[in-house]
Amino acid sequence: MASEVILPSILHSTFDNLLIIRNCIKDCLVTLIRDTCQISTVVRRVSIHNKMSRRWVCLILSLLVCGAIAQQNPVFEGWYADPEGIVYNNTYWVYPTYSANYGEQLFFDAFSSRDLATWTKHPRIIDTNEVAWANGAMWAPSVFSHEGKYYFLFGANDVHEGEIGGIGISVSDRPEGPYKDLLGRPLIQEIVNGAQPIDQFVFRDADGTFYMYYGGWGHCNLVKFNNDFTALAPLPDGGYYQEVTPEGYVEGPFMFIRNGTYYFMWSEGGWTGPDYRVAYAKASSPFGPFVREAVILQQDPEIATGAGHHSVINVPNTDQYFIVYHRRPLGETDGNHRVTCIDEMKFDDQGNILPVKMTFEGVTAPLP
Repeated sequence: MASEVILPSILHSTFDNLLIIRNCIKDCLVTLIRDTCQISTVVRRVSIHNKMSRRWVCLILSLLVCGAIAQQNPVFEGWYADPEGIVYNNTYWVYPTYSANYGEQLFFDAFSSRDLATWTKHPRIIDTNEVAWANGAMWAPSVFSHEGKYYFLFGANDVHEGEIGGIGISVSDRPEGPYKDLLGRPLIQEIVNGAQPIDQFVFRDADGTFYMYYGGWGHCNLVKFNNDFTALAPLPDGGYYQEVTPEGYVEGPFMFIRNGTYYFMWSEGGWTGPDYRVAYAKASSPFGPFVREAVILQQDPEIATGAGHHSVINVPNTDQYFIVYHRRPLGETDGNHRVTCIDEMKFDDQGNILPVKMTFEGVTAPLP
């Protein structure tokens, strides 16, 4: 005889109220997360008078609230993509693209957290009103600090040959801005080695030298900054641009060092499609060569699609790493409907990056 699940009889009288409970949760969830004792308020809004029934509803709500607290992905509300994560003064920061239609993508917000779990929004740290030459969309920021100044780079105008646009650079006295256009013009505007000047990432090498990887259209260039970040400086070979494009590269470069190894990462596939993904290479210097190792982040039919354009955060004074990336929720077909998520990134004993498992939980416990 097949097993039969027997529910407590009191629950049959509560199921008629589940829709009410759902609406109550929708209205009160933010408050519940901040103060779970508000559960009793929700219970009183449900037309149930039996004490045992109230206990069941409280249990249901408590489980739902606990799940909401544990679910950290996306890490903040809204459509945000291309997130760059960094640590400033013991605070975690994420600088994403405001993911909207081209004509609406005209500003940047930033988000800060002391523990990678609770986030504060810093709206409109820079917009096209500050960048006179940016008359189209702005996206894909890169950030760094040096000698008490905070620098914020971005792509603007989806530039093509002969047009005004490309990579801009701005500066502020604070990580939350406001940021001011440093040059009044693009830092890089020309199409060099077939690379559209977008998706820049600024990398500080172990010797203090600042390099920048950038490029769309399937090509990636490496350049070097001068001392005040107002222009490029010659590379060791005397040139100003070195192409470092690995196999499969499309856009979104990122670089970090771990145990003396240079990890170069990038996005593959189409950014509006489900197959957007992240791959990586290892090298002994920032110049490569970068031989593709593997894909380490990609779509999961149970979680999300279009996972890519990432950055990496190393928890200070530890060997713990997190990948900060965007993905598209299941069922979303709008290319701009992307959310920012964080999941742990681990290595094997040989230093290879292990495939990242996308989760809804994200950072499951506040970090010190």
